[in-house]
Amino acid sequence: MVTYTLDPANRPSLSTTQRRELAALATRPDSDIDYSDIPPLTEAFWQNAVPNPFYRPVKQSTTVRIDADVLAWLRAQGRGYQTRINAILRDEMLKAHTAMSKRRVG
Repeated sequence: MVTYTLDPANRPSLSTTQRRELAALATRPDSDIDYSDIPPLTEAFWQNAVPNPFYRPVKQSTTVRIDADVLAWLRAQGRGYQTRINAILRDEMLKAHTAMSKRRVG
């Protein structure tokens, strides 16, 4: 077994051939893409779609200023107030994303 490790901050440079191929692909119009092996995604597909059960977002530590009464309310609900904050923010993010998607489609 061969294992490769890639450091995203220190990527290897592309060869001249690789740069040429990428430049050629960038100039091709989307109409040249062959989608024949990919079924079209209907609205029904998206209504039945579920989040990837294996997805685990990377946690990032940050500092946020929250009103004292809001923090007291979250803490009063018991352990896990930071998890609740994240859940509330994620819910709002998904609602905003859904609303933006509907505006683009409709």
